Amino acid sequence: MLERGPTTMFRFLPWKSIVKRAARAYGIADPALWLARIRSFAQPSEVAEPIELLRAGVLFHARGIVNTKAIQHNLDWIWPYWVQRQFDPNDVSFIPRAFSFSHVNLTHRNWTAVGLPELSIYPIVDPRGLFTPLQDGWSIDCWIVGDDGRLLAPSRLPDAAVRQELAIDQSNGSGDLAVLTLSRQHGATLKQTARVVIEHDQPVAELQIVATAESAAKLVVALRPYNPEGVQFIDTIDASEPQTGWLVNDKTEVMLSRAAAQMLVSDYAHGDVSSLLHGSTERIGGNHDQPHVACSVGMATAAAVYPIAGETTLTVRVPLQKELAALGNLERFDPRVTWSEARKPVAKLQVPDRKLQFLYDAAVQTMLLLSADEVVPGPYTYRRFWFRDACIMMNSLLAVGMVDRCRRMIEQFPARQLRNGYFRSQEGEWDSNGQVLWFFDRFEQLTGERLSDELLATIPRAVDWIHNKRVMDDADPLHVGLLPAGFSAEHLGPNDHYYWDDFWAEAGLRSAAAIYARRGDQRDADAATAKADDLRRAIDRSIHRIPAWRSLSGIPASPHRRIDAGAVGSLVADYPLQLFAPGAPPIMATVDALLRRCFLHGGFFQDMIHSGVNAYLTLDIAQTLLRAGDPRYRDLVEAVARLASPTGQWPEAIHPQTGGGCMGDGQHGWAAAEWAMMIRSLFVREEADRLVIGSGLFAEWFESDDVLQFGPTLTPWGAVTVTITNPRVEPMLRIEAEWRGALPRLEVSIPGFERIVAADANVDLPLVRDDTMPIAAADDHHARPARHDHARHDHTLAEGSQR
Repeated sequence: MLERGPTTMFRFLPWKSIVKRAARAYGIADPALWLARIRSFAQPSEVAEPIELLRAGVLFHARGIVNTKAIQHNLDWIWPYWVQRQFDPNDVSFIPRAFSFSHVNLTHRNWTAVGLPELSIYPIVDPRGLFTPLQDGWSIDCWIVGDDGRLLAPSRLPDAAVRQELAIDQSNGSGDLAVLTLSRQHGATLKQTARVVIEHDQPVAELQIVATAESAAKLVVALRPYNPEGVQFIDTIDASEPQTGWLVNDKTEVMLSRAAAQMLVSDYAHGDVSSLLHGSTERIGGNHDQPHVACSVGMATAAAVYPIAGETTLTVRVPLQKELAALGNLERFDPRVTWSEARKPVAKLQVPDRKLQFLYDAAVQTMLLLSADEVVPGPYTYRRFWFRDACIMMNSLLAVGMVDRCRRMIEQFPARQLRNGYFRSQEGEWDSNGQVLWFFDRFEQLTGERLSDELLATIPRAVDWIHNKRVMDDADPLHVGLLPAGFSAEHLGPNDHYYWDDFWAEAGLRSAAAIYARRGDQRDADAATAKADDLRRAIDRSIHRIPAWRSLSGIPASPHRRIDAGAVGSLVADYPLQLFAPGAPPIMATVDALLRRCFLHGGFFQDMIHSGVNAYLTLDIAQTLLRAGDPRYRDLVEAVARLASPTGQWPEAIHPQTGGGCMGDGQHGWAAAEWAMMIRSLFVREEADRLVIGSGLFAEWFESDDVLQFGPTLTPWGAVTVTITNPRVEPMLRIEAEWRGALPRLEVSIPGFERIVAADANVDLPLVRDDTMPIAAADDHHARPARHDHARHDHTLAEGSQR
């Protein structure tokens, strides 16, 4: 007889009745009743909320509750940039806190990671140079304090006083990746350069500091019990002798390149250590000038003080080997691989628009950084694996030439497949099987390689899972034959039968058929195709049954929804899946509805959850427009470029007034992937049996003498590089290709030039201007990106600004 442990026994208790009685006894509303009401907004589903998201949400708001206790009562402290802005009633970022049970960063979720090509941990830098060397850890900040009491604290400075940039140094052998932050005020200048370096074959987070001041002042390096999300506890700090560093929380060393003139410490009861820097001489001395502090609240602070004489330099180093062993992949880490070596296979871009050029280089850098081990969509908040983000990012990595990186990542996929065939990211999301099968096919197409036997073995079970998961016995004709109602993978709304899941499933089944067909396994190929066709018929029936007043001739997020912001998920059928022909009426009706109703400041505003402008979803719509030959794609590309941070990053969602992040990770890998794919599509697009060349190139690029080039990029027919020389005077096109097998049709469709069909590769082709073809913006009858209905002001996002 099996013994039941305490956990098993608790499952059989009448919890609903117990909770209801307890609530009644204490005069609290019955939570079961409220939960039932809440769930009535969604379609019935087998998983209400994935436990992974519940766990992450609890942790997120636990910190938010700590923030409520720590921040608003201590606004005299020097806080991180987002707090200085979000808690300032005179700032556009201000959020009233009255009924907010937790205080979280909703206005400036921006940061930039530094690291190494094969290092799977990511120190981050916020928009004012606050350096967080450990995952979700405490931080290091730098200030300049004048003898006259004036303080240069970057987090408190206006935008005009701070400049930040991403340095991707291609000139030296290593090709360093660094974030530079330059702050100026009152004749003082503070320059901080954050990077990760190798010392004795181990990774070290490094912060180089250069300080100058026109009058007597001191440089301060401070330990801060917070990061860009809020409070992160420091319980103990021990100074080393002779004042050349600290030991934080009894485990992490912080090393200073030279001894400080003075070291100060404080605990929560005595306030921020910053208050000791500009007070009386007597207050600076005393008990605060000691080598150790312990704080029961976890808000210990410390400062190392250096007199500034001319140009004062200092280097702060934090060894990362313990962090790597605890949270990263120690076996995968290879200190010999430099950034220059990692970038060698990557497709190169050359255009006269320096901003677009920089954003492409930064996007590639982000993708490389976030794929050091398993690919993750962010260095901090989203430093975890989802098949959805991984497949999208790997598709971009593959297209720009990172074959080895993608190969080693998909080799880890079989371990994540359950016995029933489900590729599980988190329970209750039904898009992952289609995404994995689709990427398996993309890998074979773009590399010319064949999947390993271990990967092939996952395909039959994955196909069966999709087929068996469909709802075949439901009485509701709107969703019969579709996948079950699920938790929205893309925050499209409450649990529902999302077409996003179904289109991915259809594409996955067709991809499985293609993989089988390449091996001559026609029986399995035909079976997978039959399953795909049957699912597509169910999708089409469902769409056609939606009342016209709800669908507006487009494709809502689900058969039970009207056209709203969630309909953006249905556009996956066009890009990247190409399940519809270019410019198909249902797709374009959906796009036009979104452009009219859901665009703000030129970008797609996602009402669902994100409540911000989404760079990556805007680019997805731009891809659909480009594929349809609609010139409005350019408006969207330029809007996304404007939304980028000074370091070339996009958070998952962008606050429409502050321009800072309001949702998700502050450095979104999916957005970087879509930018790289967008740039590729301007030069090279795949379309069924042909390659479309140059259909998105900007007209003004042909007013420059600079060479236009992109490549080599992988395509299903081989690697291709597109080059246009003498674009202003006598433009000459050359398509350099390394074909494999059957040759594609080549279609040169550069706006403003005569179309060339069936062109030869590896020869020079003169481009002839077509003066009868307008290169102007979209036709008047097309819907233009409109201001969002919810907007109340005409504020625009400052280009390249964090505001």
